[in-house]
Amino acid sequence: MRQFALIGRQLSHTFSPAFFEQKFIKEGISNAHYSAVSLAEINQLPDFVQQTDQLKGFNVTIPYKEAIVPYLDALFGAALDTKVVNTVKVLIDNTGNTKLPGFRLEGYNTDAAGFSAEIRPLLRPGMERALILGDGASAKTVAYVLNLIGLDCLTVSRKSSHGSIAWEMLNEYIIKHHLLIVNTTPIGQFPNVEETPNLPWEAVGSDHLFFDLIYNPAETSFLQQAKLRNARIQNGLGMLRLQAEKSWELWNQT
Repeated sequence: MRQFALIGRQLSHTFSPAFFEQKFIKEGISNAHYSAVSLAEINQLPDFVQQTDQLKGFNVTIPYKEAIVPYLDALFGAALDTKVVNTVKVLIDNTGNTKLPGFRLEGYNTDAAGFSAEIRPLLRPGMERALILGDGASAKTVAYVLNLIGLDCLTVSRKSSHGSIAWEMLNEYIIKHHLLIVNTTPIGQFPNVEETPNLPWEAVGSDHLFFDLIYNPAETSFLQQAKLRNARIQNGLGMLRLQAEKSWELWNQT
């Protein structure tokens, strides 16, 4: 039985195992299993790989999308540019030239492809600037995609620095001049569904597009607040499905 997995720390919110279980049933795939594996620390990764029989690949989520990079033998595509990885392909390799004896681990960023496919049809003329809430691995992927499309990005984080501002610096002017607002933080994710990023909501209007990478719940408080002010909204479920399909494609390439 070929094994696939999602690794992270707190995984109660994830739909990934259910997605793959449904995919396997629908497509008649009987020789594969996908599970959620919680790792307390990233240094548990080698044991996970070595002790999981027939492991062919795994996805990576918070907080290990960047921390996993030193454990990998190679990065490809968007992962090479961003140093952010959410998909790992596991290959048997006994050459002695790999970081983990007996295994070659290849890193990819399928989140980039998923987000790009979701956001491009939603963009409208005049959307030249994006406000990205959060400065973690997912924020870097979002900024990478939006920069490729041609949007200028401003990141909101705990402290201001080059290219980013602190949360307390957000004001009506910034909101009005950034018509795309993307939440890459876990604020509002199950089970803390009442939490909402602190924004000057009075500046939000019908010209805005709010994209939340969270998909559980389907409509976060962040999206609800935007919807009340007639902004267009989109959650991260489509992105999840697209990146998962891309992961499956990579795992099955010979």
